[in-house]
Amino acid sequence: MADRRTRKRLATRQAISDAATRLFMERGFDRVTIDEIAEAADVGRMTVFNHFPRKEDMFFDREQEAREVAFEAIRSRPSGMSPIAALGRLAHQMVEQRHRSFPLFVETQAFVETSLASEVLKARARQMRDDFVHALASVLAEEAEQPQGDADAYLAATLISSTWSIASARAHALLSAAGNSTEAIHTFLTLIDRGTAGTRAALSGTRYA
Repeated sequence: MADRRTRKRLATRQAISDAATRLFMERGFDRVTIDEIAEAADVGRMTVFNHFPRKEDMFFDREQEAREVAFEAIRSRPSGMSPIAALGRLAHQMVEQRHRSFPLFVETQAFVETSLASEVLKARARQMRDDFVHALASVLAEEAEQPQGDADAYLAATLISSTWSIASARAHALLSAAGNSTEAIHTFLTLIDRGTAGTRAALSGTRYA
């Protein structure tokens, strides 16, 4: 169990994140200042920066958690299942079990619309995707017992990341246009399955597929 100081630090971080998220959703990311977030969270300006070096970090505060969910799906996959297949299965599990931290898609629609309205957030999202590809390639190589920097690992990671990005974007666009969450989820999973099959075909003959 975390000690009192750690619990207090985590509670403060969560309060800042919650206040920032509420303001971002109400007014748009670019229209909210650090001082306004600090006031809403009842903390000092420097306390905000101690927990979140950049304003974008408050918006994408679950990025590391999302990575760990993906990496754990690979590491805990059943015997005989490939790393690529494990990530395809994860998409279905997240829909079926409604992952607490990453609900799809109605609950995330406002988040997506807010991010698309900000050039700063779109640039940060592109950087995070690049970082994720590098981190995923490292995990894939480790699990396949291949050297770090293996070209096939990077190919697999890039194709997987692109598949998830496209599937999520198309599903949210469909939800925004038609308001049909069932159809959005169907589109998401269909694209995930196609992308996963394509990635496995591209990596056929390697330990990743």
